Amino acid sequence: MNAQELSNYLADAPPSVVRLEIEKHFEALNDKQKRYAHSISKASFAGTRIVLRQVSPESEPIYDFILALHKASGGDWKALGAKAGVSEADVNAFLQYAAMFLGNSGNYKSFGDSKFIPRADEKAFAALAATSPEAEAHYRATNGAIFSADKPSLLHLGFTDDGHLTTYYPDSPDITKEEISAVAKWMGAKGLLPENTRLRKTKDGVFELLIASAVTSVPSEGGDIGKETEFTLEDDVVKGKTIKLVFGDYSKEMAAITASIRKAAENAENETQEKMHTAYAKSFEEGSLLAFKDSQRFWVRDQGPMVESNIGFIETYRDPAGVRGEWEGFAAVVNMERTRAFGALVEAAPSLIPLLPWSAEFEKDKFLSPDFTSLEVLTFAGSGIPAGINIPNYDDIRQSFGFKNVSLGNVLSAKAPDEKIPFIKDEDLGVYKKSRDPAFEVQVGLHELTGHGCGKLLQETSPGTYNFDKENPPASPLTNKPITTWYKPGQTWGGVFGGLAGAYEECRAELVAMHLSCEFPVLKIFGFGDGTTDIDGEAGDILYASYLQMARAGLVSLEFWDPKSQKWGQPHCQARFAILKSFLEAEDDFCKLVSTKEDLSDLQISLDRSKILTAGRKAVSDFLQKLHIYKSTADVEEGSKFFIHMSNVGLEYWGTKVRDVVLKNKQPRKVFVQANTYLDEATGKVTLKQYEPSLEGVIESWADRNL
Repeated sequence: MNAQELSNYLADAPPSVVRLEIEKHFEALNDKQKRYAHSISKASFAGTRIVLRQVSPESEPIYDFILALHKASGGDWKALGAKAGVSEADVNAFLQYAAMFLGNSGNYKSFGDSKFIPRADEKAFAALAATSPEAEAHYRATNGAIFSADKPSLLHLGFTDDGHLTTYYPDSPDITKEEISAVAKWMGAKGLLPENTRLRKTKDGVFELLIASAVTSVPSEGGDIGKETEFTLEDDVVKGKTIKLVFGDYSKEMAAITASIRKAAENAENETQEKMHTAYAKSFEEGSLLAFKDSQRFWVRDQGPMVESNIGFIETYRDPAGVRGEWEGFAAVVNMERTRAFGALVEAAPSLIPLLPWSAEFEKDKFLSPDFTSLEVLTFAGSGIPAGINIPNYDDIRQSFGFKNVSLGNVLSAKAPDEKIPFIKDEDLGVYKKSRDPAFEVQVGLHELTGHGCGKLLQETSPGTYNFDKENPPASPLTNKPITTWYKPGQTWGGVFGGLAGAYEECRAELVAMHLSCEFPVLKIFGFGDGTTDIDGEAGDILYASYLQMARAGLVSLEFWDPKSQKWGQPHCQARFAILKSFLEAEDDFCKLVSTKEDLSDLQISLDRSKILTAGRKAVSDFLQKLHIYKSTADVEEGSKFFIHMSNVGLEYWGTKVRDVVLKNKQPRKVFVQANTYLDEATGKVTLKQYEPSLEGVIESWADRNL
């Protein structure tokens, strides 16, 4: 790899460090609520080593190396550098790398799934390691993987048979996509859920399904499919092979998580919370995802808590097969003032959803009004922190019990000083800077509530039983003919659409938000305008900033497309690039990329504000309708073909010319410094410690967690 290509993988210099401000909101809690939040925080962070192992084989020793050096330095990094004979610049490069590593819980970007490498010489890291026997041992354990870049395909997470790196299929260099798919098919038939599992193929061809649990053998009452742990596979490429269920993956961490979750149950505010954490504890102790689903049913019922949380193997974006979950957990305090606006949005949702471009046959029979809260995050453990969340991800729970939405207020408001904004025209910068934060809050609210919350999956729920009129099936608005595809018994949306499901669904939810943000009464709910259409007024500013922000997000997404494999590394980026293309393909010159230079170095987005409600909304509506109908009817063939076409980059124009400009203008992603809590067992009081928003502050906050 040449120096130019390698430069795209260098750590941010410096990363943009911001603090999650929480003190005011945490101190407003009573002692019991503080203990509850503290216990969930402890449980969430107790899974850190799980995340590290889910990212790469070297992530855990890198983590230990960083913290051992912090211990050796006593916080005086300048003195440590002098002791090691390392320049101040190289010490700073180490700190930049360490902060970025800790912010991503691994050495691959949580947003983009590409590796990042220090901007220092390898000798400098070795010299720093030599100052401490403990640090040196951990550094040696990385086996040179901190700096290795000799195999470009390994700089990206993905399937091993595509040459990429994944630890969801550990010690299995020759496992194939077809084998992974065949095991998934067997699991589906057995009713065994995948989120808390990894799959290993041994040298003698036996498949071991590793189940995350504190127990190291099948629970005494049996697992989710009974006491049997060894089976013979009968289908496809795995016919005649043995599969074994192996309990106790991450057993030490799962035991610590379970202990803290039981403490949370002791401090629960109500019976629903207590039952939720009891179900969590059973799930984490025994590896039961049926118990985890019970926890999510209780979680949906726990309406309006002062301390909100969720924890487990939740999002499946980083498993290349799109079914296994990454560990995450959060504890957050409700912001009552901002929550009121979201409550009004929930009330309006049943009247908004019929405005979407499909008929009632393709929509839930009844919108189950969810809890929608604005949260101030105390702890978010995992590889990255989102701006909003809509869970649970289980379709059966969503359709029968509902779901919850949360907007993470102190994540949305966290700003780095002197943040640059490339690709926005000078004349648009004023309104963009003023309106982008509230526009993003509106987008997140609509995306999570109505985007992920709308839509019906037409399915044969059990043999011979359908949730639509099978004899007179609804007509597709795409063909004006009766539908011919639907979900079969036991099928899920994610299972049918596979690895494409994450990006596809994010795109659909973003489009729902773009479509409904054109409704000025919605903007009024958030405090903008009086509900009447006024594209040139304050509410119009929000709408314009929202469309500009989406176009810009689509453009800068090209950073996360890999020209070598010609694949996307991040689902949200693939989604937003597809939306940008729909803007550019809209009629009446709605949106254009403009430049006066051959190398596109002055590239800017030109979006016609006066056409948002006409050409812009029509482009969004047409795109959204296709995605939704294909998803609703399980038409994976047409849906995949269409979405892949819309998100296709290609090497010449987008993949080289435009991407080069994007890379030259790329901005560092935020690294959040999170607080820690401490419980005095004697008094039952919990204290909060916050840290400086600096490279050193990030490292200190992690060192204090003592994980």
